[in-house]
Parts: sequence; structure tokens; C-alpha cells
Amino acid sequence: MRRRRVLEQDEQALWTAIVRDIRPLARKAARPAAVDAVPPAAPLAPSPADPRDRVARPATMVPRADMPRLDRPAFTLVRPRAEIAIGERGPGLDDTSWRTLVSGKLRPLRTLDLHGQNAHAAFQRLHGFLVQARADNLRCVEVITGLGSGRDGGVLRRELPFWLGRPDLRPLILAVVHPHAANQGSVRILLRRAR
Repeated sequence: MRRRRVLEQDEQALWTAIVRDIRPLARKAARPAAVDAVPPAAPLAPSPADPRDRVARPATMVPRADMPRLDRPAFTLVRPRAEIAIGERGPGLDDTSWRTLVSGKLRPLRTLDLHGQNAHAAFQRLHGFLVQARADNLRCVEVITGLGSGRDGGVLRRELPFWLGRPDLRPLILAVVHPHAANQGSVRILLRRAR
């Protein structure tokens, strides 16, 4: 049996403010009675001929004293970006495969060159490329992003680890390494074998 979660103080204050005006419905009432109904307004004077002469009435505001004061938001939605580590050995990879991949002896069977692509088009091509490579039961592929012209490299080079860490691509990948320490503009990807 699951234990009930205890509300924090700010959550309790918010819940109390919400349920304060709730009343049970009458058993035989066809429609619920209006709570704090506004009395009918006096009939308005005939409207002027020119619509610009009309004056808008100010809207009624809820007093701030009636609203609960929260020192911090009730919740924060934080989605950490899953990033795949390039050059680090992950679980499920045997020593022989890791050494052949890192040493460069494991040659890529296909190469995808993303030079000159914008980020959206590059991601679409990368996604299709990896899914097709897995369907063709390829073991190693290479993706070339280029070094880029920015201080920390180009957009494609910076975004590639996040793209590979997405939940739809991460299960396809065993390891990612640069083919050479001096070549940071491309990566070799070792794909999981299809079962």
C-alpha cells in the first residue's frame, strides 16, 4: 500500500485557498447556486453614437490579501539534458571491443557528413542514419560534424552528445569516441547488436 505524500507548508496554503469557497451541492437542486453572485447592474445609458466616446469600466481585482503568499514556486520543472559521454567506456562493453574502438582498428562501415547543415536538418539526418544503420545491423559508424568556428566549437559539435543521449537514440549506442585525439570534429559510434 502506498503511503500518502505529506503536503509542504506552501502547498497546504495553496490548497486551503482553493478549497475555501467549495460547498457541497444540494441533493435536489437542479443547478448549483451561484457563489458570491454580483447584483444586477443598473441599466446603462443609451450608447453614444461614436464608439470612441465609450469608457471602459475597470475590472474587479481579487485583493492580494486573499491570495496565499508563496516564498517559492510550488514546483519547478527541470528536465536535465541527457548527454552521452564521448571517450568514456560505458557498461555492457567488453575489453576487446573497447580497445579496438579506441585504438581506431575498428573501421566505420558507414559515414555521415553533417558539414553545412543547420541543426534541425542535421538532427533529422543523424536520427535516420542511426536507425537505418541499426536496421542494417552495422557495428561501427562515423559522424562528421566539423570543428565549427565558435569558441567552443560549432553548434553541431556541441549538440551531438545531447542528440545521442536522447531516449530514442541512447538504447542503440554502446560507446562514442573520437577517432583521434587531435580530431574533435568527428566521432565513431559503436552500435549495439540487434537481438
